[in-house]
Amino acid sequence: MTEQPSANQIVIGVDTHDLVHVAVAVDHLGRRLSDLSIPTSPSGYEYFVTWASGLGEIIAVAMEGTGSYGHALCTLLRSRGVHVVEVSRPSRKNRRNRGKADLSDAESAARAFLGGEVTAKPCGNDASVAMIRSLRIPREALVNQRTQAINQLRALIVTAPAELRESLAGLTAKQLIERVAHFRVGSVTSPAEASRFAMRQLGRHVLHIDVQVEDLDRQLDPLVAGRAPELLAIYGVGVEVASNLLVAWDNAHRIRSEAAFASLCGVAPVPASSGKTSRHRLSRGGDRIAKPRPLANRPDADADG
Repeated sequence: MTEQPSANQIVIGVDTHDLVHVAVAVDHLGRRLSDLSIPTSPSGYEYFVTWASGLGEIIAVAMEGTGSYGHALCTLLRSRGVHVVEVSRPSRKNRRNRGKADLSDAESAARAFLGGEVTAKPCGNDASVAMIRSLRIPREALVNQRTQAINQLRALIVTAPAELRESLAGLTAKQLIERVAHFRVGSVTSPAEASRFAMRQLGRHVLHIDVQVEDLDRQLDPLVAGRAPELLAIYGVGVEVASNLLVAWDNAHRIRSEAAFASLCGVAPVPASSGKTSRHRLSRGGDRIAKPRPLANRPDADADG
């Protein structure tokens, strides 16, 4: 159950942005006490703490974007022992009906906590996981670039002159990259030479990406091994899988039960019945889970049962 504030306690809602954060403080009845706009800087965050502390006892700060624009403020507040909860963006329907304003979004975040609609905890603030998360961002971008370059290379092979295309047939991706990266190309005076030059550039691009990925892996390996050695000890789990799990599930307190785990994964059953239809759907869309009908009511039921 969500803890309810008493008369001397306050809840603060924060709407986060790139350059400015907007905050609204409400009392235990949801009445607005004060509002504030601060720059996204260390001095701005310190002023926020001073302002909030002067209004009363802070029972919670309900904030949008704790993993993006609000990450720095969220980290500071949690280091000071302030309870921070993650608030989802208002629905499009509400924004269309009520309009969009930073102060109203911040106030809505605070009221959502008072109404018991917000209980999600922000992602964890483990330092090693934060480093792993930072290193995985460029690694994933490079791997995507590598895949795109290989796909473009294969597309070039399809349209290349027959002799060149036949010379590259049957090669694995690794063999293909090595072959085209070492093409000797003179002046581009024919379609075949243009194809060879383009293939060589893509091959060298892939090899350069491989070097960058290896550099990132050398930094990731000790971080993952130091943070979760028991995870790496599981058969079939390497640094790539382990780092993915650490980044995705860095706040174990969010997984209180099997039901909480299902909700976090978006596969918790949610009632979606209407009239004579009795069914459920997954909490984040997906397939519908229909309630089975009695055999006698099925059109294909056998007369003898």
